[in-house]
Amino acid sequence: MLEQYFPILLFIIVGLGLGLLLLSLGALLAPHRPDPEKLSPYECGFEAFEDARMKFDVRYYLVAILFIIFDLEIAFLFPWAIVLPEIGFSGFVAMMIFLAVLVVGFIYEWKKGALEWE
Repeated sequence: MLEQYFPILLFIIVGLGLGLLLLSLGALLAPHRPDPEKLSPYECGFEAFEDARMKFDVRYYLVAILFIIFDLEIAFLFPWAIVLPEIGFSGFVAMMIFLAVLVVGFIYEWKKGALEWE
């Protein structure tokens, strides 16, 4: 039973070994020329002038959540498209209901102005 997992274990060991080898080679061979400009904090081309712990507008989180929701919708569409011939018409109807619910939610968010950015 465990011999079935040997290729996976070997793949993990080779991947970790190669990663460590390349990281160590990079640390040894890379030029080390620290410069004050290189080491300075960089944000949008100018020095930071506010605290990094400032509060974000809640609309930022709304847009992020909406992106995740519609990104997951696409993630469900790919496997559905692959197995559509096997699941038949009932699978097609189920996905159309799923998409209809998401479209109604999208229209609701659009009408509420959640997608507007000032």
